Amino acid sequence: MKFHFALSLLTLLATQLFADTRPNIIIMLADDLGYGDVGFTGNQIVETPNLDRLANEGVIFQNGYVTHPYCGPSRAGLITGRYQARFGMEINLTYSPYDIHSGLPLDEKTFGQRLQPAGYQTGIIGKWHLGASYPFHPNNRGFDYFYGFLSGGHDYFPDSVNTHHPLLLPDGRPHYSANEGVYQPLLRNTNAAEFDEYLTTALSKDAARFVKDSDKPFCLYLAYNAPHASLEAPKEVIDKYSQVENKKRRTYLAMIDAMDQGIGIVIEALKESGKFDNTLIFFLSDNGGVQSKPGYEHEVWADNGPLRNGKGSMREGGSHVPFIAHWPKGLPSGIIYPHPVSSLDLSATAVALAGGDTSGKPLDGVNLIPYVNGEIKGVPHEALFWRTTNGTSWCVRTPEAKFLLESHGATEPELYDMVNDPYESNNIIAERPEQRQQLAQLWNEWNAINETTFLLQSGNYQKKRLQMYEALHKELQEKAKKIQPITVE
Repeated sequence: MKFHFALSLLTLLATQLFADTRPNIIIMLADDLGYGDVGFTGNQIVETPNLDRLANEGVIFQNGYVTHPYCGPSRAGLITGRYQARFGMEINLTYSPYDIHSGLPLDEKTFGQRLQPAGYQTGIIGKWHLGASYPFHPNNRGFDYFYGFLSGGHDYFPDSVNTHHPLLLPDGRPHYSANEGVYQPLLRNTNAAEFDEYLTTALSKDAARFVKDSDKPFCLYLAYNAPHASLEAPKEVIDKYSQVENKKRRTYLAMIDAMDQGIGIVIEALKESGKFDNTLIFFLSDNGGVQSKPGYEHEVWADNGPLRNGKGSMREGGSHVPFIAHWPKGLPSGIIYPHPVSSLDLSATAVALAGGDTSGKPLDGVNLIPYVNGEIKGVPHEALFWRTTNGTSWCVRTPEAKFLLESHGATEPELYDMVNDPYESNNIIAERPEQRQQLAQLWNEWNAINETTFLLQSGNYQKKRLQMYEALHKELQEKAKKIQPITVE
């Protein structure tokens, strides 16, 4: 008995001594969230107590950016830790499950593929938007577990789910949407999956189960489609914002509220399972909220204030997003970090903390932890860069200045002093020719090793696909005309 007791004691001590102390990692991504639409950035109407608590007890990145001002390319940059211009993916992919060429290039590693060899359990819950055919499926791109949808969007209520998605609208016009899979059933790994409640809540509850069930360090990518249109939320949550006159904004705020409640479900699961203190949580948006367009002012429901413009823009409202980190065991509490950081840094940070695979193409991001903790005194990035398709719009941002060309309605570059004018109110391009030249050189050097985008933007892809079907139909008709009828005697 003494021998068995001693053996058990040694086993317990060994387990404690060699326990895996690496942190769990959760990347929470909102979709089309306006910079000014959460409590920790100043909104006093919407209720986001869980996010606000994470922010106030963690790190707020005052100058947190994503790599592109709209959905698909931004996600490609985040998930690889490399500028998407490096591999020419600067468009929104269409949901196209039979196209084995349309997706995140297979020679680009996701952070999931870099963490799996290090023994991490990896998962993605929510929106993928990086290719819908088999080679690009999350289970084949480094994620052990997937629950969500492959397209660029999804309806929020289960009663709209069906399996029939015509390429024509009810009035007979062609359907050019990037979100053709918006009503498709969800997937759990490669099988059809159901949800029987508001989608944001269903995703959150599944994330809570993943957190509780993981028996080793995990990395979870929780990619909400909220608050992206279609604007839908539970009535009881919408009613909380009855004082908001704009009906679309009222629903949009309710969607943010519901997302925050869902994040609270995940936090509670972390606490119940004893994993909260050693879990690094990042929260950010994939780009800014929808911006006003001439003649469509009534369609705007997001608030990017005090930033200029919004989704799709090279100005601050396009890519400067709410961005926080929380890790009780590894980060200080109540810190506002001033230097520019990027969604590229999430992969680099995860790989560094996990001891993940660093082989293959180099990461463009950096491990943020030593910068935030003060172990490294410099800035994480001397410059950050942006490019839409092959440079139709572009931008370079240093800690001091920002040089950009906005393709929508602008023909001349703009230059801003980001120290004294962070909201881009005074274009100083004529006053600082030397700084303009310096920033132009930085961007040109960065762009010299990028690849040309050859993939089609979603709407153009859909047009080409419909034209292909039509051409095939005509070809078959012509062949049929040449076939001689059979005569039977």
